[in-house]
Amino acid sequence: MRFDIVSLFPEMFSAATDFGVTGRMFREGHARAVFWNPRDYASDRHRTADDRPFGGGSGMVMKPEPLAAAIRAAKADSSGEKKGAFPVALMSPSGRLLDDAWARELAELPGLILLCGRYRGVDARIEERFADFEMSAGDYVLSGGELAAMILMETVLRHMEGALGNPESLAEESFSAANDGLLDAPCYTRPEVFEGMGVPKVLLSGDHAAVARWRRTEALHRTREKRPDLLEKRRKDPKGKGGE
Repeated sequence: MRFDIVSLFPEMFSAATDFGVTGRMFREGHARAVFWNPRDYASDRHRTADDRPFGGGSGMVMKPEPLAAAIRAAKADSSGEKKGAFPVALMSPSGRLLDDAWARELAELPGLILLCGRYRGVDARIEERFADFEMSAGDYVLSGGELAAMILMETVLRHMEGALGNPESLAEESFSAANDGLLDAPCYTRPEVFEGMGVPKVLLSGDHAAVARWRRTEALHRTREKRPDLLEKRRKDPKGKGGE
């Protein structure tokens, strides 16, 4: 999968491209990152990429001309590899909240253009003209879209073939469709006793059916205790399409 990333700070993405599961995907050629810095498309000698907002107010807004040029360059370059341009995803707190089901859908695409705003955000005309969709990593505000883009990249790449040593890990994780969107059951490893706390006996029994029942029960209990909203969503939409 190819990621074309429009960002003022491409150096930040080494956290995704050089380390962990995602780093291995990039090293082995399953994923590719191409960076487009709006400053490289600024027309003045200071490479200005932001300016004061019309109407006053605090903060700065990313200028439309450098962004538009960077996005067009990314579209032209990526369309040469695959038929049709990749969709443009704007990282924005007003976007759709990323979840596991959507990440699985995005993993089927050949590529994405990730638009990372900074400061107050991007000029609204960029959103209107270029963004195919907006994505939010949560109901909070970040200083820029880079961290949200890296979250999207990792979540999507984990769903691609070859990302995980054991593909069944995806089915057992929190929020997975195979787990009915529930939180994962508690996990334990050696030693059997840690500071006086033991491991549930059923996990040491070797009875796989009993272990599966225990995990299902604990997943329901944990979800009810920590994320009751997930059970409500599941009640409204048992097929996992959301209750909207």
